[in-house]
Amino acid sequence: MSQTLTSYMHAAFNQKQKQQKIIWTSDYWLLGTFLSILILGLIMVGSTSISIAEKNIGQPFYYLWRQLTFAGIGLFAALIVSKIPLRIWQQLGPALVIISILLLLLVFVPGLGKTANHSTRWISLGSIHIQSSEFVKLFMILYLAGYLVRHSNAVRTKVSAFLRPFVLLTILMFLLLLEPDFGAAAVLICTAVAMMWLGGVKVGQFLLMIVFVSAAAVLLIIMSDYRMNRFTGFLDPWGDPFNSGFQLTQALIAFGRGEWMGVGLGASVQKLFYLPEAHTDFLFAVLAEELGLFGVIAVIVLFTILVYRILKIGRAAETRERPFAGYVAYGIGIWIALQAFINIGVNMGVLPTKGLTLPFMSYGGSSMVAMSIAIGLLVRIDYETRREDRNVQKGKRWD
Repeated sequence: MSQTLTSYMHAAFNQKQKQQKIIWTSDYWLLGTFLSILILGLIMVGSTSISIAEKNIGQPFYYLWRQLTFAGIGLFAALIVSKIPLRIWQQLGPALVIISILLLLLVFVPGLGKTANHSTRWISLGSIHIQSSEFVKLFMILYLAGYLVRHSNAVRTKVSAFLRPFVLLTILMFLLLLEPDFGAAAVLICTAVAMMWLGGVKVGQFLLMIVFVSAAAVLLIIMSDYRMNRFTGFLDPWGDPFNSGFQLTQALIAFGRGEWMGVGLGASVQKLFYLPEAHTDFLFAVLAEELGLFGVIAVIVLFTILVYRILKIGRAAETRERPFAGYVAYGIGIWIALQAFINIGVNMGVLPTKGLTLPFMSYGGSSMVAMSIAIGLLVRIDYETRREDRNVQKGKRWD
């Protein structure tokens, strides 16, 4: 009896050790960089939101506590996802497309959709507001990765196989533009085109898609007075500094005040009701004011390292004949890189104003949770790749 109990406890201990290895054998650079960006983001959310939280709610750390909660939920979700085999996500691809469409449709249900700043982008569940587009981006990466694996030869040889996923993307983009959420639609289509390119589509097809997407973007800007005003305001923000160019001019003032070393953490003037959305879309501008050029460079370096490690994980999976894992990693890397590049570019005045968060840093629960889940997927990809290497060394293949 005692021997049986001892054997059972020994087996349970070994199983627990195997589960823990999912984290402890992961890419330390990936996890370290992710946590560094996350912690810096929490600090900046606390700094940028004190004044607005005190004025609107009467609790100076209201947004900071909420962001801490979102980060906790995101980390827990990432831990759960890191223990789910990738083959399950591959099988769920088509179902995730249906879920994506449903999430975007729920936004337009009266009483369920929430409107803010002339856009209806959130599903309101009491005090919880879910931004559908953040999860749709992740779900489409998983679907496209599975599609590229299932139709790898057809994508490279047949135009129909190349265009088929873009029919679904067109539906999703149409729903996003109805909200409207032009920024999310742009990130979604650019990520998809890049993944198709990595999937081996012909150069001619790729260039044709680039031309089509560019033409569609120009047409959408021309057809909307709101987008046209944003675009012209971006070209000359000082021409109308109190209207169309207000956000950008205030952001540029923040950058100018920051100089080399910054004015000091918490000492920003621009966050004191001069710069709208200081704790969300324009958090990076306040960071530049408080931490200066060195803070700006540090953030850019951190994101560069993060994306590099993600792409390296994808390359390792691909070279070990795990194409689905490779495409998922590539898609996540492209998504994070695009969104960070656009947010930083908007804050610095080199891109038109778009409502996109800075990954892991800007205030927002949906973005934090969705991107944390993406990190969990990367941990799983890295774990399975490393496990494959160990099994190959032992003379067996693991599936």
